[in-house]
Amino acid sequence: MDIDSDKLYVVLSQFNPWWRGEEFFELPRWRRSAFGELSIWLAAPPTRRAVLISGARQIGKTTLLLQAVRFLLDRKVPAANILYVTFDHPILKLAGIDAVLDAWRQRTPRAEGPEYILVDEAQFIREWGTWIKHQVDFFRDRRIIFTGSAVPLLESDPESGVGRWHTIRLTTLSFYEYLKITNARVPELPPMRGLHEIRERSPHALLDIAELAKPYIAHFHEYLVRGGFPQTAMIENVTQAQRLLREDIVDKVLKRDMTALFGVRRILELEHTFLYLCLHGGGLLDMPALCSNLEVKRPTAQNFIDLLEATHLIYRLLPHGYGKEVLRGRCKVYVADPGIAPAVMLRGRDVIDNPAELGLAVETAVFKHLVTRFYARQVRFSYWRGRQDHEVDIVADLGTELVPFEVKYRSEPTKPRELKGLIDLCEQKRVERAYIVTRHLSDFGPVTTDKTTAQMTCIPAALLCYWTGEAETRIGVPEGASA
Repeated sequence: MDIDSDKLYVVLSQFNPWWRGEEFFELPRWRRSAFGELSIWLAAPPTRRAVLISGARQIGKTTLLLQAVRFLLDRKVPAANILYVTFDHPILKLAGIDAVLDAWRQRTPRAEGPEYILVDEAQFIREWGTWIKHQVDFFRDRRIIFTGSAVPLLESDPESGVGRWHTIRLTTLSFYEYLKITNARVPELPPMRGLHEIRERSPHALLDIAELAKPYIAHFHEYLVRGGFPQTAMIENVTQAQRLLREDIVDKVLKRDMTALFGVRRILELEHTFLYLCLHGGGLLDMPALCSNLEVKRPTAQNFIDLLEATHLIYRLLPHGYGKEVLRGRCKVYVADPGIAPAVMLRGRDVIDNPAELGLAVETAVFKHLVTRFYARQVRFSYWRGRQDHEVDIVADLGTELVPFEVKYRSEPTKPRELKGLIDLCEQKRVERAYIVTRHLSDFGPVTTDKTTAQMTCIPAALLCYWTGEAETRIGVPEGASA
């Protein structure tokens, strides 16, 4: 649609005050862990590619882009060479990306050096994948950073992005980030480069850590209820925070993005599917039961699940194995953040008082933290199901070894006889180390059993989530991380 370039420039200038030398937007001083990786691609790109920051709505993608602008300005990049544009804005969406670039350059002459084009909500650009491919291939003096809350192009035309962009996956706040953004007053814990270091600490040192970590438990439970969305984390009233999460995040994805991006018309059935998954999160997906309860056909339900995953609302976890083992097995489904399910149901803090639901929320949080920690290393995650339906919740395939995690978030201390599935897996697959994720700080340290030669270690869930999130922030670029 043709829109006068003067009108376009007026809109653009509101989003780019640095062109006029005016005060910058008020931004949080603290940065997400993903900023470390992004700053490398801004300052000295490892290769000539665009950067895609992918993630759900309201998790901080826009803030990350604006912090990138501040980073560039601090490095003396000319303000005229930095463009921020959001295609969530109706005028810019109607005009299209080429008209926006023309309006920018007609009024703001280019300075010496590379141009930086930061595009928010790029999925609303018509054929955005083709546009980015063209920019990367033919404009060597431009660096493109773009965000997306959904990935329709990646599903329909995967070849467009091959070698053209590098993906930084931004998830909801880690527990470590949550503590920082809420300014929680807790004692500082000693850092861990990896969970394997637990066995290198003396029993006395572990007791000291457990004592320091006591105030963390209440914050961890609050984190499970509120979720890892920056906006809701800052709201004091839990009910208000959950209502905002439901209305401002989930409803927008289900009722707007699904229609605009994927052409979904059966929104009510899609919403019911998502509610069903929230109620049964962390368990094996029973497709016949889902279809029967919701009165939808299997292809429709499968399509809805694919779309929910594409918009970063759920994760799917396949069974461990290869070929037919995986194809014939049932997947497990996790919501993308432990706070989503309580918010969708407006449950308040009820989850904390229900042991079964609290255990599922913790398993969801643990899975999200592990996936985030090892995303850049392309670690394959699965669950394991063995003899007599013995199960292991999460198995990380690091390529050279398997590292299983069994979540036992319960009031009683975990006993070796309750770990039959984990022990079976360790013996069958010759696993060298395994982790039992527990509730109590007293359940912390090596586990002794003559049933397996694997090194089994108990770690409280709050500490696992804290240390995996802390390691991401400390390292910056997660490729060098170790389990």
